[in-house]
Amino acid sequence: MQIIRSRAYARAGLIGNPSDGYFGKTISVIVPRFCAEIVLYEWPVIEIMWSQEDHSRFKSLDELDHDVHLHGYYGGIRLVKAAIRRFARYCRTNGITLHDRTFSIRYGSNIPRQVGLAGSSAIVIATLRALMQFYEVTIPEPVQPSLALSVEKEELGISAGLQDRVIQTYEGCVYMDFAKERMTEQHGYKCGAYERLDASLLPQLYIAYSSEESEPTEATHGPLGDRYRRGDPAVHAAMQRFAELAAEAKAVLLAREPHKLKPLMDANFDLRRTIMDLAAGHIRMVETARSTGASAKFAGSGGAIIGTYEGDAMFDSLQRELGAIGCEVFRLEVGTNSPRP
Repeated sequence: MQIIRSRAYARAGLIGNPSDGYFGKTISVIVPRFCAEIVLYEWPVIEIMWSQEDHSRFKSLDELDHDVHLHGYYGGIRLVKAAIRRFARYCRTNGITLHDRTFSIRYGSNIPRQVGLAGSSAIVIATLRALMQFYEVTIPEPVQPSLALSVEKEELGISAGLQDRVIQTYEGCVYMDFAKERMTEQHGYKCGAYERLDASLLPQLYIAYSSEESEPTEATHGPLGDRYRRGDPAVHAAMQRFAELAAEAKAVLLAREPHKLKPLMDANFDLRRTIMDLAAGHIRMVETARSTGASAKFAGSGGAIIGTYEGDAMFDSLQRELGAIGCEVFRLEVGTNSPRP
């Protein structure tokens, strides 16, 4: 029996986020410590198996309420189901004939939930990879992120941008340009311009997160998107500046001046703070990290931060100070940027 296993890793927005949903520019990195995994094998019927992540037993009404607030009513099952439907639609639209064998599929994930490390999109990307292998279908690399985004935005009505899906498709470290003039249409999907960067150019990076500070990504992106569409001048100006910060960060990395990344990352968070009502716990994480001499900004929509540090002593200080407020802290080893087979 053919057993297919596919993975997609967590990600962290290095700089430029959240401008990816607003025609901006970003640089993102993969977080290999965490991943979503799909297991798929031939089966007499199409069967989507429940995961341990899809809770159906609760100790109290409060626990049920909190679970639905964070994960919705269907957990990761809805992501897998929507990804399968969108994959089938993509193949029909592009004249790709699929064989008639059916399958059983299940997912698992150790990505901390709702802390801004892109756990939902990892499930979608891993599902699409498994389906491509099972059906022996090749989807162009630039199209895969846009297809994955359509799973959440169009099938499930979740506010999101391309950044997460791009880095989870390409892996390593990637510079992304979503300016209107750089967007192209491929296979019916809008795609940005994506450039792999040598991960060895990066300075020492850390990630810190707190599961106690988790919140749904819609809580961040919904109101921000509404303000952008209404033409809020502060939001539009911020998105332009976020994009500029990403371009400046790319330039300093290519110039092999990684020490210049620190003030740019700090500026990214400081700008975000001027246009958004941030949770007090999230601000505390950033300020605590900065008190050690490290830089700090959100890795995504909140609950996890990323920054640069210098040497073991500063990292030990990060672990001590952030640990005191309930955060897990680890060094980020991005790895290589070799394309997936």
